[in-house]
Amino acid sequence: MKKRIKTEKLDKYSLLYPSVLEGVSDYNCPTEAISNGMWNMDRCIFCRQCDLNPTGKQNTYSIDQKIPDIFKKSLYLYPVDSGTCGACNVEFTTLFSPQYDSSRFKIFMASTPRHADALVVMGIYTEGMERVLREAYDAMPEPKIVIGLGACALSGGIMGKGAMEKYDIRIAGCPPTPSAILNAIIEARDKK
Repeated sequence: MKKRIKTEKLDKYSLLYPSVLEGVSDYNCPTEAISNGMWNMDRCIFCRQCDLNPTGKQNTYSIDQKIPDIFKKSLYLYPVDSGTCGACNVEFTTLFSPQYDSSRFKIFMASTPRHADALVVMGIYTEGMERVLREAYDAMPEPKIVIGLGACALSGGIMGKGAMEKYDIRIAGCPPTPSAILNAIIEARDKK
């Protein structure tokens, strides 16, 4: 920063996994990510066992509904781990590192759900965390959004079922890349 070196642009990344997969496969996927020849990115753990082709396109997310315009000014994220392997946590916390510097997009981490705009859910559904998730969601002020991060939160991956029923932003991957997480949030804020 002292030498005024710019941080990397998000569109420079060209990782093959996780990325959008294309093609046809009759692979018997254990997570049912391939069903009737169709690929479901929410269920895919990108194990590389099927014969689908990675495209390198990092937009492994979907935005289920428009988020309020007030979040264009700033967005505070409150993460909850409902039962992960830790990979999504690492990728999520990387957002706040100097390399990604999410503060340049006015995206910050909240230390309490009472100050949060978005609940970021990682991991599968676990009975012990059901109450914690509900209380965190209820403590957040309106308007609020819920972001599902990773295959476990969205579909349960290979271990169980998804942590919540409904998400406003669904970011697939096992784990999703920091650039995919940032792109999903930025696109959701700009969506009209």
